[in-house]
Amino acid sequence: MADLKLPSRSEDFSEWYNQLVLRAEMADYAPVRGCMIVRPYGWALWENITAALDRRFKATGHVNAAFPLLIPQSFISKEQSHVAGFSPELAVVTHGGGEKLEEPLVVRPTSETIIGHAYAKWIQSYRDLPVLINQWNSVVRWELRTKLFLRTLEFYWQEGHTAHATLDEAEAETRQMVDVYTDFAVKEAAIPVIPGRKSDSERFAGADITYSLEALMGDGKALQFCTSHNLGQNFAKAFEIRYLDQNGQLQHCWTTSWGLSTRVVGAIIMVHGDDQGLILPPRLAPFQAVIVPIYKTDEEKAQVFEAAMKIREHLAKADIRVKVDQREGLSPGFKFNDWEMRGVPLRIEIGPKDVAKGSAVLARRDRPGKEGKSFVSQDGIAASVQQALADIQKALFDRALAFREAHTFDPKNFDEFRAAVEKGFARSYWCGNAKCEEQIKEATRATLRCIPLDQPSGKGQCIFCGQESSELAIFGKAY
Repeated sequence: MADLKLPSRSEDFSEWYNQLVLRAEMADYAPVRGCMIVRPYGWALWENITAALDRRFKATGHVNAAFPLLIPQSFISKEQSHVAGFSPELAVVTHGGGEKLEEPLVVRPTSETIIGHAYAKWIQSYRDLPVLINQWNSVVRWELRTKLFLRTLEFYWQEGHTAHATLDEAEAETRQMVDVYTDFAVKEAAIPVIPGRKSDSERFAGADITYSLEALMGDGKALQFCTSHNLGQNFAKAFEIRYLDQNGQLQHCWTTSWGLSTRVVGAIIMVHGDDQGLILPPRLAPFQAVIVPIYKTDEEKAQVFEAAMKIREHLAKADIRVKVDQREGLSPGFKFNDWEMRGVPLRIEIGPKDVAKGSAVLARRDRPGKEGKSFVSQDGIAASVQQALADIQKALFDRALAFREAHTFDPKNFDEFRAAVEKGFARSYWCGNAKCEEQIKEATRATLRCIPLDQPSGKGQCIFCGQESSELAIFGKAY
């Protein structure tokens, strides 16, 4: 499989993506339409994502818990905009144990309702606040058009749910999580993102305000990286989540929710990958370096493997995730292609001449050919590898940022806007009118991705209707 050439990204980006996910053994199709099997290599990447996020969540005072997969259907119906938003996507259990259930159970599409029910029991006083809980789980949304990692019936994610005494505290929490996700996207995934507010038509069902991070993929399409919602008192009133304040008055809480899913795996593939396969950011890659021994005779094999294992030991002691490729019957060239397909950031080549010289070859995945190769001493090789990995991490972010900037346009009229959203982001003023937004979508199939938090000081004219506007928005065609 490693010797088979992938479809070109420029000729067929969608098929390139599909083939790469399968051939790099990230995921496979499940027997249930629209579901996926996450294979060990893909799951290892997801584990590194979850670890990086979990550290950040706990550093900001959040704790993990687990809530049920099945939710009484009446819970979903309590918050009207929530049920209206999710009804088309619900999977409903009507029978259990061979009998029809008295009340149907919904397979969770998200957990605001079941958690709201629990918070109503747990929160009594202002002393119980804030409640800062996250859970790692899977949810089910009955999607019609699916794509591995990007949009599946069942997907894995984390969902944070918090309760607060005031609106200001809830808004501070919502914005804090935007910052946490941005830090993760930039420092770990090496993906530049635009933090912003969703329009009313695009916000989460049941939220007062939804924030998102928007990223640009390698084909010029937008992808929503994650979301953070200020739910106001909507769920608190629906589930009677109340507390006694310091004056002995009964008040409704203010709640938030926020989440990031396995869709981020798809983003990493589409932002960084090339025609040879994956390119994984070192901070998240399952293997940061792979050692490929090169030999012809049994005598050479023994010498090379001894040196390779010593290098592995040095790197492991330096907390570098490393693997020695000891597979028999495969040529070094095959192994090079195979690990390139899997996106390992750094390949370490070592042969008999390298053993004699006490050196090794470092080959960077992000720079093909001779440009990405360097000779280093086996003494102190851990420091050389660490520096190379840091350089690769920065280079991937810089390259992704340069691509986004080159594909972000400031159209002067609607004809230029049409052309812009075919190639990337259109950065345009918008009057705030939902009808205008809908007409833009109908005319171009582009959606308003977000209203960036970082806004210019001046005013402009709505790209569609020409009315004066003080808010600049990002538009694009999306996954």
